[in-house]
Amino acid sequence: MIEKIKEKNVWDSLKETSLPIVLYGMGNGTDMVMEKLSEIGVTPAEVFASDEFVRGHSFRGYKVIKYSDVCEKYEDFVIVVCFAVHDDAMLEKIRKMSEEHTLFAPNVPIVDDGVFAREFIEKHDKEFDEAFSLLSDEFSRQSYLDILNFKVSGKTEYLFKCQKNKDEIYSEYLNLGESEIFMDLGAYDGDTVREFLKATDQKYDRIIAVEADEKNYRKLTDKTSGIERIKTYNLAVWDKKETLFFEKKKGRNSKLSSAGKVEVQADSVDNILNGERITVLKMDIEGSEERALEGAKKTILKHRPTLYVCAYHRNDDMFRLPLKINEICKGYKFYFCHHPYIPAWESNFYCVID
Repeated sequence: MIEKIKEKNVWDSLKETSLPIVLYGMGNGTDMVMEKLSEIGVTPAEVFASDEFVRGHSFRGYKVIKYSDVCEKYEDFVIVVCFAVHDDAMLEKIRKMSEEHTLFAPNVPIVDDGVFAREFIEKHDKEFDEAFSLLSDEFSRQSYLDILNFKVSGKTEYLFKCQKNKDEIYSEYLNLGESEIFMDLGAYDGDTVREFLKATDQKYDRIIAVEADEKNYRKLTDKTSGIERIKTYNLAVWDKKETLFFEKKKGRNSKLSSAGKVEVQADSVDNILNGERITVLKMDIEGSEERALEGAKKTILKHRPTLYVCAYHRNDDMFRLPLKINEICKGYKFYFCHHPYIPAWESNFYCVID
C-alpha cells in the first residue's frame, strides 16, 4: 500500500514552508494543531475566523482576525483548517480558499491514537493491502487511496475528488426494500433514521435505535416520537454486557473512554436482539465499532444484514474493520465511500451480501 501513497506528511510540509502559517478556527482542533506545530518547532503567524465570529477577541495570545485581514497583511501564506466542516456553503468557501492559497486540513485524531502518517501505513502495509483487496469496485478502491493520501497530506482536493452523497449510497449500493429491519447504533438525534425513512419511502418493517449519550438520547426520542414501529435504547454498544465510562463531548462526539466520569450501561447487539432478525446494521459509535462487531457475530452469521460501518474514528479503522467483518462472515461485497466533510470524517464501509 505504501507505494500507492504519493504524498508527504502534512507536518513535514508545514515545517518546510517559508510562508507564514495562518490557522483557521478557534477551539479544540486549533489547540491540537498548535500543540503539534510546537512539537516540530513551528510558530503560527496568525489565527483567523469566519467574519461572523470575529469580535475583537483573542485565542491563546493571538488576536483573532478576518480572512480579509490576513490577505491584506501577507502577499501569500499557508492556511491550516482546524475545525470540522460539512455544510455545503463552508465546504465551498474552503475549496475557494484552497484555490487562492496553499491549504491543509490536518486529520487530527478523534480517538487519542496519534496523528496519521506515512509511517503508520508502512507499519501496517500488509493489513492495508488486505483491506484494499476486499473492495468491490473501482470507485471504492480510488476513494480508499484518496482518503489515505488525504490523511497523510492534509490536502483537501483528495476529499473533494472522491466524495459521494448519501442518496447515491442508498440507491447504488444498499438497494433497500420495503420490509427492512434497521438497527442504528449511535443513533444521535435520529439523523440516520431519517435517511433510512427517505430511502425506503417510509416503507419498512421496524427500526431499532441505540444511543449511549443521555442528552443525545433525549433528542432521539423527541425527534422520533411520531415514527411508527421504532424501539429506542439508551445504551452503549460493546461486545458484552458491562458497565463502562463515558466521556461527554459536544454534539455527537461523546465516547467511551477510560478518562470518562459518567457510568453507562453497555450491551452487545446479540444480547439486545436475542436472536431477532435485522436486515440493516449501521455503526457510528465513536471508535467502538470493532468491539460492537465482535458482539454482533451471531446476528451477522445468522441473518447476514447489510452493514454500514463508519471507519474514521481510529487510525486503524481503515483496515481493522473490513478485515474483522470478513473474518466474521465471508460473502460480503465491500464498498468504501467518503461523504462531503472536512477532514476525512464520514468515510464509511458499506457491506452487502453478494
